[in-house]
Formats: sequence, C-alpha cells, structure tokens
Amino acid sequence: MKRDNEKTLLNLPNTLTFTRLISIPVVLICLSFPGRWGSFLAALFFVLASITDILDGFFARKYGIVTVLGKLLDPLVDKLLVSLTMIMLIPLNRIPVWMVIVIITREIALTGLRGIAVGEGIVIQASALGKYKTILQSVAVGGLCLHYVYLGINFHVVGMVFLWGALILTLWSGWDYFRCFYQLFVPGQK
Repeated sequence: MKRDNEKTLLNLPNTLTFTRLISIPVVLICLSFPGRWGSFLAALFFVLASITDILDGFFARKYGIVTVLGKLLDPLVDKLLVSLTMIMLIPLNRIPVWMVIVIITREIALTGLRGIAVGEGIVIQASALGKYKTILQSVAVGGLCLHYVYLGINFHVVGMVFLWGALILTLWSGWDYFRCFYQLFVPGQK
C-alpha cells in the first residue's frame, strides 16, 4: 500500500508542482536584491516556475495521472507564486497596490466559491477566461520582475500593459464564475 501512495505522490506532474513551490522563495529572495541582476534572476525563476505549471497539467492529462493531491496543490501553488511575487513587487514600486488587492481578492473569493461548490458535490472548472487571465498575469509579473530595459524593450511597460489585460480578464472571469455559482445555487436561476 505504501508503494502505491509513493507512486501517487512522486509522479511527474506532482514533482513539477513541488518544484514550483520550492521556486517561490527563490523568486522572492532574488527580488530582495536591488538592481538588474536580482531582477533578471527573479524573472528567470518566475518564468521557469510558470512553465512548470503548463507542463504539469500537460503531463497529468497526457498520462492520466491526475491525483487528488495534484488537484489541490497545483492551483494553490499557482496562486501563491503569483500573489507573493506581486506583493513583493509593491515596495519596489513596480506594481500598484490596488491592482494587487483586486487580483488577490478575486482569487480568494473564487477559492471560497469552489470550496462551497465542492462541499455540495459540484466542481467548478477553470474557464477559458480564467486560463487566459493566468497567461496574461504570468507574462505581466515576469515583465515586472525583469523591470529594466533589455534589448531596447522596457519590460516594466510591457509588464504593465499585460497586467491591465490580466486585470480586465480577472474582473470578467470573476464575474463569470460568480454568475455560474449563482445559477447553480440559487433556486430558479438555472
């Protein structure tokens, strides 16, 4: 029995998720070093961690190794990576605090909705809007970590442009999730 549990815990998608979890303090430590070098390393580790998010989902679906641990841990680690990195960018004056509050509030609210739905035996899947929001958000945060001009590209400006797009999709997809939740749980609204 122990052997089966080890296989479940140590599969490739879960290992990628654990790698992403371990990368969070690395990104945060890099951001604590001022200047281009710390910013470059933070962006590099953030982007690599974001790529593991894509890969873990791909391998889980391709090989049919979706686990309860993976379903729980993957979205939690994603939210921690993005949220903590954005919070770390606030004192560096790279991201407006109100945008971080809106984005994190939406994430917490949707996590609560999903928890309520699961308690009722209903799974609220990630929508296409939510997936696009995640992509824009990852590009934005990566650009804001990089921050400086490289190869003639001002990555702070690029990051802010993508962040505005992510913010619009954050609000839109959040509204869509709440609408779906309302239709599922309020009698006569289906």
